[in-house]
Amino acid sequence: MTQVDGKRLQPVVALMGNPNTGKTTIFNALTGLRQHTGNWPGKTVSRAEGRYTHRGRTFTLVDLPGTYSLLANSVEEEIARDFLCFGRPDAVIVVVDATCLERNLNLVLQVIEITGRVVVGVNLIDEAQRKGIYVDVEALEHELGVPAVATVARSGEGLVALKDIVYDIVTGVYATSPRCVAYEPELERAIQELLPGLSRAIGDRLNPRWVALRFIEGDTTMINAIRDIAPQTLTQLPLGWRYFHGQDLHGQDKEHRLQYMRGYQEA
Repeated sequence: MTQVDGKRLQPVVALMGNPNTGKTTIFNALTGLRQHTGNWPGKTVSRAEGRYTHRGRTFTLVDLPGTYSLLANSVEEEIARDFLCFGRPDAVIVVVDATCLERNLNLVLQVIEITGRVVVGVNLIDEAQRKGIYVDVEALEHELGVPAVATVARSGEGLVALKDIVYDIVTGVYATSPRCVAYEPELERAIQELLPGLSRAIGDRLNPRWVALRFIEGDTTMINAIRDIAPQTLTQLPLGWRYFHGQDLHGQDKEHRLQYMRGYQEA
């Protein structure tokens, strides 16, 4: 994408969410006929990309594969995570299903650990209302520290507001303050050991706290990616973090995220 002064002339927006949240309906509603499909490089997973114009500016919208997490346990998860980390989108729309919000928020919390340039599209809000489910969108936004917009993709309700927020994030008018998930004290100490070295190595390319968690877990894909970016990083990091190295932290990740998932949806 052509850039001027380090900024894209056409901002890139990633669109993601769990399967069956109406993500593709939102993609089609925003892009219309201005889209094309193919496969992700080296993968058999389809890739859809389109454009939309808002407030006189054209945006590229990339529809990432539907996924429940970013743990890279499947090809779809790997594609979604790699695009967030290395595709460097200017903003991310995460679509969630208002009828089963708690299950969907696990992905949201994983995304905001990588980037704060996020807006949550609380879709199917009409179906939730028909089922007697009330979603406190304002409280959700406050707790997550990123904007949330109620949408009904089929009718187009909320999509203008969604585009407004994306525009404001991309242009710097809206500054998000994403919630930082706190972990057990021992794990937090290991994270803090890694942060100075990782911050120097990767700058603002990735969230160093999230990268530290992946290092501690022994995520070879991420470790190799950082080695490519900054070859000296691994040899300069303190050794204390290796106490946790290779341990399965997914349980801790999920349990601590669950504490933030409850309370925004009432039946």
